[in-house]
Amino acid sequence: MLKASVQSTTTEIELTNPQPQKLLVVDDDPVISIRLRTYFSGAGYAVLAASNGEDMWRLLSKEQVDLVLLDIGLPGKDGLDLARELRAHDGRLGIILVTGRTDDIDKIVGLESGADDYVTKPFNSRELLARVKIVLRGKDGLAAVMPTQTLCTIGNWCLDRAHRQLVNQQGQETILTRGEFDLLAALADHPGVTLSRERLMQLVSHRDWDPNDRTIDVLISRLREKLENDPRNPELLTTVRGEGYVLRPGSKSS
Repeated sequence: MLKASVQSTTTEIELTNPQPQKLLVVDDDPVISIRLRTYFSGAGYAVLAASNGEDMWRLLSKEQVDLVLLDIGLPGKDGLDLARELRAHDGRLGIILVTGRTDDIDKIVGLESGADDYVTKPFNSRELLARVKIVLRGKDGLAAVMPTQTLCTIGNWCLDRAHRQLVNQQGQETILTRGEFDLLAALADHPGVTLSRERLMQLVSHRDWDPNDRTIDVLISRLREKLENDPRNPELLTTVRGEGYVLRPGSKSS
């Protein structure tokens, strides 16, 4: 009787024990690949590895993956192209780009490719682990934080979150990049509230803002070119000197 009781308890524990989240490392550098696989396995994740895009898709056709760590400098299709394909394939998949590029424009291109975040080489494994946790936590809570109002009026524009579109009163769409849309949506979630660059960076890319990083400023400038009647004298996306940016959705462009 005692033996049967122990077996029953063991089975119950195994059934309630959650499966580890699964990561896919895509990097053609075997040293980095082994380093990441070893580190994240030790942190409790199930880790797969691929050295190029073809191997990546082959694994994804057989395995359910929660997040992809994707090197930009891959042979064949680079990480930016693969990130776009991955995002089109699965909107809930976590994607973190691993890159040696540090320019602001490269960072913006990385985010607009569909990635949730990026890290630059050489990277600290603990920092990367923290970013992985943040992205996965955001994906897990995505349904809970989705705004209940999918349509938002911004001046003479309508922002459609559900279809990720920005249209004018005549129904004509203005194309926004992923980074532009996410930034505008973040501001639209806090109308009339000044948001710092640090806060906006966290909302758009789940990372801390670096004072030398002009990513948010560049995206704001692009949005003004598309939304404002006079981008040099903005009425919708205004700057609060020393604090950040604020969306004034009630303003009307003539």
